Amino acid sequence: MSDDSFDVMHMANLARLDLSAEQAATFQPQINAILGYIESLNALDTDNIEPTAHAADLYDVMREDQTRPCIELEAFLKNTPDQANGQLRVPQIMENN
Repeated sequence: MSDDSFDVMHMANLARLDLSAEQAATFQPQINAILGYIESLNALDTDNIEPTAHAADLYDVMREDQTRPCIELEAFLKNTPDQANGQLRVPQIMENN
């Protein structure tokens, strides 16, 4: 696979990564080696192989919902740094416009 087959700087720009020229020069042969390995996998005969989403069979494990006792409100609020009106207060993270 040629060195210009995958433009590291272009992909970094699309991913909004700020790579230096040295970093791009480091990643270019590594990515080409990965792509070369993937290309070698294309040579394998997979005609009689059933497609899978995972190497092992996975099944959803469902259980019935059960109510369980939980911590009392007073005990919960006793351990909180800030509270008001029986609720936990957290710092505001969004600005009001």
